[in-house]
Amino acid sequence: MASGIKDKVAILGMGCSRFGERWMDNAEDLMVEAFVEALADAGIEKSQIEAAWLGTAIEEQHVGKSAVPASFGLRLPNIPVTRVENYCASGTEAFRGAVYAVASGACDIALAIGVEKLKDTGYGGLPQRNRGSVNDLFWANASAPGSFAQLATAYRAKHGVSAIDLKRAIAHVSVKSHANGAKNPKAHLRNIITEETVMNAQIIAEPLGLYDCCGVSDGSACAIVTTPEIAKALGKTDLITVKALQLAVSNGFEAQYNAWDGSYFATTRVAAQRAYKEAGVTRPRDQISLLEVHDCFSVTELVTMEDLFISGEGQAVKDVMDGFYDADGTIPCQIDGGLKCFGHPIGASGLRMIYEMYLQLQGRAGPRQREKEPSLCMTHNLGGMPHQNVCALSIIGRYGV
Repeated sequence: MASGIKDKVAILGMGCSRFGERWMDNAEDLMVEAFVEALADAGIEKSQIEAAWLGTAIEEQHVGKSAVPASFGLRLPNIPVTRVENYCASGTEAFRGAVYAVASGACDIALAIGVEKLKDTGYGGLPQRNRGSVNDLFWANASAPGSFAQLATAYRAKHGVSAIDLKRAIAHVSVKSHANGAKNPKAHLRNIITEETVMNAQIIAEPLGLYDCCGVSDGSACAIVTTPEIAKALGKTDLITVKALQLAVSNGFEAQYNAWDGSYFATTRVAAQRAYKEAGVTRPRDQISLLEVHDCFSVTELVTMEDLFISGEGQAVKDVMDGFYDADGTIPCQIDGGLKCFGHPIGASGLRMIYEMYLQLQGRAGPRQREKEPSLCMTHNLGGMPHQNVCALSIIGRYGV
């Protein structure tokens, strides 16, 4: 019977490029930047990597439809390289491929890398995909800000939250993330903002204003993984291992039935239950030390706190305003600045989240290092819209703990 992958795979090394408007660099340059850091961190030769997974979403914009640009750009030694895409969860999907390959015994050392080069369109927002696909039947008249604004409205109606209280809570989410991102040299946006600035900003889709929306960015992140036994043989101590890695995908429940009220992410709740079971977590509010969640919009972060069973039903607004998720709070969320400050180069975001948790667990996060030693760290990478999405969760921590 399957027992999960807890402690079967160790992170040997990780790397992350600087995120931003990287006009002078192409996707291969960004991958090289992240890969060089990861390789040095792992302390191995490139020839020791036996397989790789590349996560990228809008391939028309930069790398094309194959995995060849990763093999070319990194000069990988003719190993299998697989390109994966799963909406905005593509980065964690690449990590899942590499982790599962090692856990299965198919290879000893594997690489996961994610990249997206989105700024070169020359206009704001994400590039448009080709029309005529089946997804257009679901999303023909939908925009990302509009759909997540509907999430906010549904949440407010369900839990009886006033418009001003919700607005202040999601403003606090953005202010908190910017304060964290200001300490991160790899973040795209490092400006500190105030609640007043957020509250008075231009409305994009009520109640979401300009500062409630993450930006478009260029960036790459990667991980090199192996077994704990090999990591130890290579001289690694204080190993960081994967405790759980779960994926849940919409099956039509949200978009085609009447049971879903639009106030939460069904996939996140399913994936969270599976991940906690795999990691042996029974009290997430007490056992999880740090969170990185998919804050494409500030309200997404707030709602996700309940979907991960950290905040109780209808209690996320109170927890946010009480500072529970602040850098000096009980469970800091987006301690590196999150998507709000990094932007969202789609294929890179999931791996960037894991990168921060990895640094925090090793005590290497610099000025944003959590004073209280973290134990279990969780990432939440969401792709798609509230009514049709993919949720990928990872939990990492120290080996054997």
